[in-house]
Amino acid sequence: MEKRPSESQPAPVKLNDATLQSLPTAILRPKYDRASLSAGILHIGVGNFHRAHQAWYLHRLMQEGEAFDWAIVGAGIRSYDETQRKKLKAQDYLTTLIQLNPLGSSAEVTGAMIDYVPVDTNNAPLIHRMSQPDIRIVSLTVTEGGYYIDPVTKTFNAKHPDILHDAECPDQPITAFGAMVAALKQRRQTGAGPFTGLCCDNLQGNGEILRQTVVSLAQLTDPDLADWINTNCSFPNSMVDCIVPATGPNELRLASDIGVNDAVPVTHEEFRQWVIEDDFCAQRPAWEKVGVTITKDIHGYEAMKIRLLNGGHQVISNVGELLGVKTIADCMAHEQIAALLNKVAREEIAPHVQSVPGKTPAEYIDLIVHRFSNPRIADTTRRVAFDGSSRHPGFLIPSLRDAIAKGSPFEGLALAEAAWARMCEGTREDGSTIEPNDPNWDELHIAATRSKQDPAVWRGQRQYYGDLADNPEFSDAFDRWLGLIWDKGIGVAIDTYLGN
Repeated sequence: MEKRPSESQPAPVKLNDATLQSLPTAILRPKYDRASLSAGILHIGVGNFHRAHQAWYLHRLMQEGEAFDWAIVGAGIRSYDETQRKKLKAQDYLTTLIQLNPLGSSAEVTGAMIDYVPVDTNNAPLIHRMSQPDIRIVSLTVTEGGYYIDPVTKTFNAKHPDILHDAECPDQPITAFGAMVAALKQRRQTGAGPFTGLCCDNLQGNGEILRQTVVSLAQLTDPDLADWINTNCSFPNSMVDCIVPATGPNELRLASDIGVNDAVPVTHEEFRQWVIEDDFCAQRPAWEKVGVTITKDIHGYEAMKIRLLNGGHQVISNVGELLGVKTIADCMAHEQIAALLNKVAREEIAPHVQSVPGKTPAEYIDLIVHRFSNPRIADTTRRVAFDGSSRHPGFLIPSLRDAIAKGSPFEGLALAEAAWARMCEGTREDGSTIEPNDPNWDELHIAATRSKQDPAVWRGQRQYYGDLADNPEFSDAFDRWLGLIWDKGIGVAIDTYLGN
């Protein structure tokens, strides 16, 4: 039975423009006139992270009385994006952000998004909106595995069925990149000019990867257009950082408890960082005024974050799944898992990471340990372990390669790979089922099952390990750890690594 609100607990306010002033006074809200905003950015992939991070920075700039002509138009290419669009449209594209830290919480309603393109199978509305001259930046958060690149060589995968479709039907693309190419073709014809493509996914050299995908796809159908895009558009590299859990019943309840009826609220940690390469072909908002680092040299920031934070996430999430530990904070409260992260990060990853202005690798590890341990952030191990087939090659295996090449310790990294293999077998150590959690789950599950008897089956997956499949040092370490995990359990394997 639905619980009726009492007099002391009024019904949550349905979020929209008309009710902003009726929200509880403790909730921050836009000070600017949203009716005066006009579009400048189109963002593809309007998930929780984008709304807690990039959209928040723009909102903060608008709160300072600037960037009113840089408002965000949301977009997506999957069927579930249309569901998101309808939810956001019903509340005038407003989002409630709830910041959670161990000492308490705070809430803010942000209003930098003003529209969301209807999702259509041929992406005609998206192409049309991107082709308009007011859109000067097209940004993306489409996950690390969404750029049609080989995870080992980082080269463009021209054989993927989606790419083959877009090459054959360039006016009716099914990928975001095909839509970008089609829009840029129109902009070239109309004189609207190029836009900046801003990747906000966790990829080393993410702007270079976005350029490669867009230009390579254009090359398949229109080499002259590809040359024009490569010469005139810019694709700055960027590093984004904020821990943002998925929205579920708990997050909806938190919003309701503070007095907001928001269909898609977002919870997040108190830490944010955004570093962007200073390379924009069609202007940009003055993000540096609200804490964004604009720099000519971004690769050090990228490496530190991707290898230590994202790589650290993979070290503990696969183990957490095997042991039935539900959240990242719970993993950090687990003595063994926390010790595993600490040793691998400090001894095997940090030696291959350079300091950046104001932060050494050791200081950054201290920071992520603090952030991962926040008990109020219900970031599930399942969410963090998702898409290991993209995240291990992107986040962990580069450190493994560096360590082997330099003769540095790598046993913990090999153990992490063995834990991934064991997890993909699909059962926890208590016998419960791990549901499919990777776009390539079927092939991973088959390899993981066979590797119980023959570890070479797993490490022989060259699409993830490349020539490491032939490296005797890695092979020996991986086989030993996987055998021990199957024989004695992940806990014994971790204790052995830790020297306990």
